[in-house]
Amino acid sequence: MSPDEAEPPLVGLVVSRAVGPAVTRTRVKRRLRHQLSARLGTLAPGMRLVVRANPAAASATSQELGADLDRALRRARSLEGAGAGAARSGASS
Repeated sequence: MSPDEAEPPLVGLVVSRAVGPAVTRTRVKRRLRHQLSARLGTLAPGMRLVVRANPAAASATSQELGADLDRALRRARSLEGAGAGAARSGASS
């Protein structure tokens, strides 16, 4: 077992000014954290994930955020098996 596998998953959020003013960005971060907390147990140990909110996240419902997050997590899991280098090179072609 590698050292990364013993660590809990790490999740970072990126919510830029394009999403809206500070109050809106804070609300989006809080809503994303809530959605992610329910899904942390599904992430592999040692996994590192960055979630970037786009401007549409400001007006999305919690249900829409959750569905988008589930879709992104399914994609991340499928890419995890392919390896990060393979995923990057495959995405650029």
